[in-house]
Amino acid sequence: MKYAEIKELTVEEIKARIAEEEANLTKAKFGHAVSALENPLKIKALRKDIARLNTELTQRNKAAANQQ
Repeated sequence: MKYAEIKELTVEEIKARIAEEEANLTKAKFGHAVSALENPLKIKALRKDIARLNTELTQRNKAAANQQ
């Protein structure tokens, strides 16, 4: 997921997407532990997507706090 796509999401959509991506990451980790994944770099990509989403959420929360 590109950062430009994340900026277009609302806060609720970001939170939902974080939960969805964390579930996907958990499934990928368990799948990799049981048998090798076709693309083990998928785990790395999922972690980075979650980090991008969390970064945007934090920035929005700080911006909202500064406005109040």
